Amino acid sequence: MARESAIHTVKEDPRKVEYAFLVGVQFPEQSAEESEELLAELAELTDTLGVAVVGRSVVRIRKPQARYLVGEGKADDVLDQAREAGADVVIFDDYLTPSQQRNWEARAELAVIDRQEVILDIFAQRAHTSEASLQVELARANYSLPRLRRQWTHLHRQGGGAGGAGGAATRGEGEQQIEVDSRLVRRRIARLKTQLAQVQKHRRTQRAKRLRRPVPVAAIVGYTNAGKSSLLNTMTNANVLTEDKLFATLDPTVRRVELPNKQPLLLADTVGFIRKLPHLLVEAFKSTLEETALADLLVEVVDVTSRSIEEEQTTTQEVLAGLGAGEKPSITVFNKIDLIEDDLVIRRLRRRHPDALFVSARTGEGLDLLAARLAESVAGSMQQVELLVPHSRYDLMARLHSAATVLREQYEDDGIHVTANVPPDLHAAVAEFLSPSPAGGIDRSAPPC
Repeated sequence: MARESAIHTVKEDPRKVEYAFLVGVQFPEQSAEESEELLAELAELTDTLGVAVVGRSVVRIRKPQARYLVGEGKADDVLDQAREAGADVVIFDDYLTPSQQRNWEARAELAVIDRQEVILDIFAQRAHTSEASLQVELARANYSLPRLRRQWTHLHRQGGGAGGAGGAATRGEGEQQIEVDSRLVRRRIARLKTQLAQVQKHRRTQRAKRLRRPVPVAAIVGYTNAGKSSLLNTMTNANVLTEDKLFATLDPTVRRVELPNKQPLLLADTVGFIRKLPHLLVEAFKSTLEETALADLLVEVVDVTSRSIEEEQTTTQEVLAGLGAGEKPSITVFNKIDLIEDDLVIRRLRRRHPDALFVSARTGEGLDLLAARLAESVAGSMQQVELLVPHSRYDLMARLHSAATVLREQYEDDGIHVTANVPPDLHAAVAEFLSPSPAGGIDRSAPPC
């Protein structure tokens, strides 16, 4: 049965496509292996949309060409291969400028798109909340704005056969329509920004409420399809969608977990990263990605079965640095070890990454070590205190049980004697109830953290 896709090329009458021919461009600074890996990743992206890959080609060039990105001779070779394979869409792994897309489609009479458009369409498929839908729609509108002329290239071809006067008149109609469409898209962008600002205001309110209950937050980050949502589900008994597909999760999910030392922790699942992630999507999803920048700790999940581990980790670090989270404390977790049959692979990775943990979110193997490492990391920011809390302050006791680790709680006539590990955000709230103890307490001479 033929499969339909959600590829929406920016055309007057978008058509469903079923068969794709993929094109990778190898520059002198790239290795053949890297080019093939990127093309394999593009094949995964294309499959995620439900489009069958019927052929692929890597074109080697010295420098980008203005008209088609590649030279005209190589362009003809690509089109011959695509037609012979029965493709109805050609997908480039590299970015095509709006003029290059127009030139390709005029030459090919096929849909011609790039990796950015594929990723935008996947995000459109995967957006389930109003915020994610607005973010994707905004990114797509910004992407389509400079490509409106593609909708009217057919007028140019029709006019050419109608004589000089007819051709000029038809092109004039097209230019006028482009101006009208451009105004409509700009208005739509402004409306989307307004709607998104309202939704993001609600997100900031929710985030502020979490910050008032000072429970540490660990953000789960990493390359797309590394198993981040599966890890969250297993550790918190959550029910977040998990699929063996790229970008299965777009909406951040926050779940509470209790660590082995009884310390509560919030785990936040985040959207996955990918090489050549469109800047428009990074900008549109900035408020969502802020969950990462505001976390106390990062858990970087890496797919141990990937053939491009180092490149994927580099991409993750680059995106984190762009979000201002590059220097945050982090734990590296290699996931999916249940899929590795050769122990030598794991041993080599352990030597290269001696501080990393190796787990299986599917079977649960190694997750006890991850929980212990999380407890150790969070405890490093905690301070043990002895408190004498008045019986009337059950609100403070509730906060301690919610955000701190209560080690001892004893009710006496003079109040509630408490030993607890408290996070920095609670220091000010408990300072007046510190009781002298050999265990020490918060340094009263220093300002609260």
